[in-house]
Amino acid sequence: MADQDKSMRRATLSGRFGVLGLGVVTMAILAANPGVVAAPVRFLERAGFHPHAPDLALLAAAPLVIQLHIAGAVTAFVIGSVLLAGVKGTGLHKRLGWIWVAAMALTAISSLFIKVINPGHFSFIHLISGWTLIALPMGIFAIKRRDVRRHRRTMTGMFVGGLVIAGLFTFLPGRLMWHVFLG
Repeated sequence: MADQDKSMRRATLSGRFGVLGLGVVTMAILAANPGVVAAPVRFLERAGFHPHAPDLALLAAAPLVIQLHIAGAVTAFVIGSVLLAGVKGTGLHKRLGWIWVAAMALTAISSLFIKVINPGHFSFIHLISGWTLIALPMGIFAIKRRDVRRHRRTMTGMFVGGLVIAGLFTFLPGRLMWHVFLG
């Protein structure tokens, strides 16, 4: 069992250093070829892309349900990142995991009251919220049954789909987060 733990730690460390190395190589390629970066930047500038310090006044002026949604999503993203990077099965992982579940539930439930994309009606992005509300208990029950593989897949899937992918949609031109950070 101890040998298995050591090999898992080595694999995790090599994976982290591999990602770091890939990032360094990518940055070197981009630095050597400035035209690769310039073309997308010109396109974004034509679309109204003007990065600036976050305009927090826009968040303060948003309805309470949107503020709750953003607070839940940011909390879930930060804690989820810590959980994915950290050691699994520890007391800290379990405590942070319950906070993550609550933050994800807040994010999903609050999103059901936000109908900006399709005014007055649900949009395609609400499917992610519905799935999150179904998958959260599934992930909890999986770990209660000691099905670590299913728990990992369910929770990681919600992090990637419900936070990363859905979060990227909030940065589309015209949406609130676009205006807060880029518009």
